Amino acid sequence: MEHSNTLVTLVFFICLSTSCNGSSFDPCSSPGSDLSIIPMFGKCSPFDSSKPATSWVDTVLNMASNDPKRISYLSNLVAPKPTPAPIASGQVISAANYVVRVKIGTPSQLFFMVLDTSNDAAWIPCSGCTGCSSAVFASNSSTTYASLDCSVPECTQVSGVSCPTVGSGSCLFNRSYGAGSTFSATLSRDTLTLGNTVIPNYAFGCVNTISGESIPPQGLLGLGRGPMSLLSQTGPVYSGVFSYCLPSFKSYYFSGSLKLGPAGQPKNIRTTPLLKSPHRPSLYYVNLTGVSVGWVNVPIAPEHLAFDPSTGSGTIIDSGTVITRFVQPVYISIRDEFRKQITGAISSLGAFDTCFAATNEEIAPTVTFHFTGLDLKLPMENVLIHSSSGSLACLAMAAVPNNVNSVLNVIANLQQQNLRILFDTVNSRLGIARELCN
Repeated sequence: MEHSNTLVTLVFFICLSTSCNGSSFDPCSSPGSDLSIIPMFGKCSPFDSSKPATSWVDTVLNMASNDPKRISYLSNLVAPKPTPAPIASGQVISAANYVVRVKIGTPSQLFFMVLDTSNDAAWIPCSGCTGCSSAVFASNSSTTYASLDCSVPECTQVSGVSCPTVGSGSCLFNRSYGAGSTFSATLSRDTLTLGNTVIPNYAFGCVNTISGESIPPQGLLGLGRGPMSLLSQTGPVYSGVFSYCLPSFKSYYFSGSLKLGPAGQPKNIRTTPLLKSPHRPSLYYVNLTGVSVGWVNVPIAPEHLAFDPSTGSGTIIDSGTVITRFVQPVYISIRDEFRKQITGAISSLGAFDTCFAATNEEIAPTVTFHFTGLDLKLPMENVLIHSSSGSLACLAMAAVPNNVNSVLNVIANLQQQNLRILFDTVNSRLGIARELCN
């Protein structure tokens, strides 16, 4: 793996001053019809500062600080009520980790939207928005744009809806996002363009007002399983199939890829069944049966891993959480076994409570997730994170916060990096294969 990363880096610098296969090499673009997946704070992102951050570790630590809010959001997800109702506290989403290039309208307008597998409705800031960034969708310039009213079926499928008790009116909904930020939006329709595919009449939220500073500047694209998600709205276009390969946060100059539809997906890929809970219908559940640290199968009470569709407990795959989080008893068992197999003093760093001298990294044990029909032995780069000075190596996982009443274990994006994750909702399966995403 180390040799491969070096090779990719060399190719990048060579191609800056020459051409690759007769054309300019763009490390920020995926090949063919694939969509590029870009780390929110990487060089390929429009949200990047003029120079690299002090360290990518600090960036990860800052993003991981939002994980408790993300876990709270995932734990409180419930199916929308069958009829519109005024919103109370809204939903906290907190998922600004990876973005994709998306075009909206006719003629099309380009946006970099946050990718979220646990959210359904897409939304973007629109012209006239109060508190939005300068990048807004000019709905008046699109010949295919239309706002929707409360009478349309889609309005009953969006959570946080506010509609008049009598008569008709615009379908408005409100959300909370991140640390104290909120936004309101009008349910709308317009043409959505993803790569070479044009999708007419796509329903999304046109954001009218924003309060706070943590809202993704150019909106969010929902890849969840609910009725307002991309897969549900596109029907036979993508046949309920997509996959992604998330680049490492360390890959400052490179992007990963999003493949939509069955074409071009890996043929030989190990799979595990996808499960579904009516309590949390948007989430991608898998059956995690155990965890190994080194050669030791960690003793975990089955009820802490068991999938229960009636309560929504179990394990999910999520693109918007940074580090894998286990319920307290599960994490403590994993952590304690990991500590047994390393030497030296244990310290903490941000969200990570099991750090040790990097000079002992060679004896650090591997971590394997056991799913039904599939064992995922994590690459060491997905197990450990290093301090900015390089002197410490830390187990890159954590427990669900004490103040969050969660029954969910969440396999997060740091553990998914440089893996091809395939979601096949028609055949109810999730596939995982090694791939250099950068």
